[in-house]
Formats: sequence, structure tokens, C-alpha cells
Amino acid sequence: MSKTSLNNKTCTCRHTARCHAKEAGKLFVWFPVEHTLKKVINSLQQCAVKYELIHDKPMLSLDCKIGQAQEIASRVGQLLTPIELKETQVLFIRGTIQPQLQDFSDIASLQQFIKFTQSDWLLEMLEKEKFTSYFQPIVSMKNTSQIYGYEALLRGIDAQGNLIPPAQIIESATEAGLLPQLDRIARLSSIAQFSRHQVSGKVFINFSPTALYDPVSCLRSTVEAINRAGISYERVVFEVVESDTPQDLEHLKAVLKYYRDAGFAIALDDIGSGYSSLNLLHQLRPDLIKLDMELTRNVHLDPYKAAITEKVLEIAQQLNILTVAEGIECIDELNWLRERGATFAQGYLIAKPSPIPVNETLATSSF
Repeated sequence: MSKTSLNNKTCTCRHTARCHAKEAGKLFVWFPVEHTLKKVINSLQQCAVKYELIHDKPMLSLDCKIGQAQEIASRVGQLLTPIELKETQVLFIRGTIQPQLQDFSDIASLQQFIKFTQSDWLLEMLEKEKFTSYFQPIVSMKNTSQIYGYEALLRGIDAQGNLIPPAQIIESATEAGLLPQLDRIARLSSIAQFSRHQVSGKVFINFSPTALYDPVSCLRSTVEAINRAGISYERVVFEVVESDTPQDLEHLKAVLKYYRDAGFAIALDDIGSGYSSLNLLHQLRPDLIKLDMELTRNVHLDPYKAAITEKVLEIAQQLNILTVAEGIECIDELNWLRERGATFAQGYLIAKPSPIPVNETLATSSF
């Protein structure tokens, strides 16, 4: 992915100024309250850092030498509480020019700015598209030798060719404001690699609703990639993570409507990991739900988990929603979920994620 595509506002946010935060320029900092401003000014005075106070707003302007913007931002960040870090906003402009109207779309929270300037490794991975996809099979609960589909799982590749786990990548991308770019690359990688392996069954593709600004423009490249790969739409299931859903449900509904209108299926992922699962079932009405591993792990031993999971499965059956039980690691979990009507199974007991989708899994008779 080129720097041009990184700055493409159509599907991603602009990072032009922050990409050059290690150069010389001017750093503007807006503070939520006077108390925060005074705390920062005291620290800057002790360090003999020159600044200009903008009196009509709690704001500072600082002329920064090469690399100084990153240094000052980190120093200021150490003074602030987590709330202040999120509420304080910054804008970095290269050189000595004053900010123009288009520059204000680069304004970010101080927390995001600091994380971004520490994300060189992630920026390099995004620009060079150093990612791959692993695939974990989803099988019929009644007969685990029957593969229903595969979940595509993101992996990063470092400079030495080693795999980077997804949690580290997603956390860094979220904190640095790079989730839209990462989310898009993950979707395209999943589609391209699934097509390359030419396996049957469905492909489950994760996406973050918070990474999408406008469903039509942001998802156009995804649909185009599916068309190029020759994958029929009924074989594609888009997963939205229940714990990652935005507070703006209308936006999420618009995203899912775009997928549904095109003929794709929708899965609500990680049911049980968030706090509003039943409300989301009503609001989003997915084709499938995936039970989070925190519910399925040792469900046969925990009466609280068992009661909740049993009720979720009962509701899904009444609403004709297919269910996928994730994180299954032992035969007792599988049997308990099978007896209570779960539709599909996924987990290490069945198969671990692999770069090449497996064609065979353990047969029911082996259990």
C-alpha cells in the first residue's frame, strides 16, 4: 500500500502531518480545561521549552526542531491522566507555515498522536502490506468431519519473517488511529488468499464497524476484490465483533444493510464478551451468531456459564439464527454444546488456524 493510499480520505483517515511528526515544524495543542494547560506550562518552563500561549482558547503553539514534536508530546503525555490524554488534541504542521483548512482533519488526541509516532513498525507493515491470513475451519456440530467454512484470521510478518499475533497489531492500530487501514488490508488479504487455495465452503471475514466512515465507498474495494476472486456472494460471511460495536447503531445498521443488499451473510461475533448481546440480536438480526470462548470454555463445569449459554442457544433456535461455538478445546465442551443444539463448532479440538485451509478434520466417530 502506498503512502497515497494511506492518506486516502475516502476509506481512511488522513495522517499526512503525523507521518512527518519527526521533522521540524509547528505543534499546536488544545487542552480540555485550564487546569491541564497550567500543568503542562509548568513542565515546559522547567524544561526551558519555548511556547506561545493562545489566550482566547486553552491552547499552546510550539516551534519544534527535528524530532522535538514527538519528544514534547511524550513528555506532556506523562503528566496527564488517561482522560486528559484522550481529551487533549494536537495538530502538527511541517515547516513554518500556518495551518490551512484541510490540515484540521489531521487533528488527533494526544494519546493517538503519541501512539502514532511510536508506530513506525506498523506503518512500514501497512505500506509494504506485510500481512497474511490463517484459516480455521468451522464444522458441523453433528458431524465434525463436515467443513461448513473457514474464519480468516490476520497475522503480521516482521522484518525477520516471523509472525506477529493479531492482538498486538490491532491494539497498536487502534491506539494510533490506523485501524481503518489495517481493517481494509485484512479484508483484502483474506479474500485473495482464500481464493488462491480454491477450497469449498464459506469464508468468514472479520471487520471493524468503527473503521468504516461510509459503507459504500469504504467497502467498494472489498466487493471488487470478491468479484475479481470469483467468489460467489453467498459464500461470504462478514463478522462484526459484538464487543467492538460502535455506540452509533444506525451507522452499523447502514454497514450491514450494504452487505445484505449485496447478498452477503452477517455474523455477530463474540456473543457474550460484551454487555448488550440480546439488544444487538434484536437490532441487527444476524444470520449467524458466534458464542465467545469465554462462554464455551468449560461450559459443562460452570453452572452460570451453562445457564447463560443454554438460553442464548434457545433464543437463536427460536429466531432461526445459526450458531457457531468458538474456542472448543475438549470433547466434553463439544458434547455439551451439541446436545443443546449448537449448529457449528470451531476450536483447537477441531483444528488450529493454518496458512493453508485444511480439507479434513476429526470425524465425529473419533470422539
